[in-house]
Amino acid sequence: MRIALINENSQAAKNNLIYDVLCKVANKYGDEVINFGMFSADDTHSLTYVKNGLLAGILLNTKTVDFVVTGCGTGEGAMLALNSFPNVLCGLIVDSSDAIMFREINDGNAVSLPFAKGFGWGAELQLETIFDKLLMTKGGNGYPKERAIPEKENKLILDKVKSVTTKDMLTILKEIDQDFLKSTIDYDVFKEEFFKNCKDENILNYIKSVLE
Repeated sequence: MRIALINENSQAAKNNLIYDVLCKVANKYGDEVINFGMFSADDTHSLTYVKNGLLAGILLNTKTVDFVVTGCGTGEGAMLALNSFPNVLCGLIVDSSDAIMFREINDGNAVSLPFAKGFGWGAELQLETIFDKLLMTKGGNGYPKERAIPEKENKLILDKVKSVTTKDMLTILKEIDQDFLKSTIDYDVFKEEFFKNCKDENILNYIKSVLE
């Protein structure tokens, strides 16, 4: 599984810590982590939680990555931003029980964490436990076991509902403010990973035209 880490500006100083812990756990399960920044508080390419949502929407809809880890101060803003896009199901993860139940019940492809709220001593230990619970399962098994069948059915229903209530990603990219789109995607790591791994030719060509 290819996992994208995306940090927004208010929590950019914690990127190295989060990346190191995520890589430690991902390596254990044979997963790959791609760091999309922000890489530090002084990073010249600034990302807001709204931009994180757009990046996640592009990366997941084109299968450039399989899973996104992001967040903000409380985790709420990033979670809302990601869930505004089609084919993105993002959970707010505060502790390890959130992590395992979100993966098993909701079978989402993105998580948002509160990187300021309660992020003090032992934060890296809490992160490691959360990431371990996220990655130890492929997800979608249902929880608890006696609820497995209805939980799986509800997830499929939710996916169908969202397909009706959201536009497709290419239409969104064409209708969204083009300056906002370009300011979100015009940086080296995104361009390198996207153009190398994007699986949607139509979106790839449109992104290329925006960047020209």
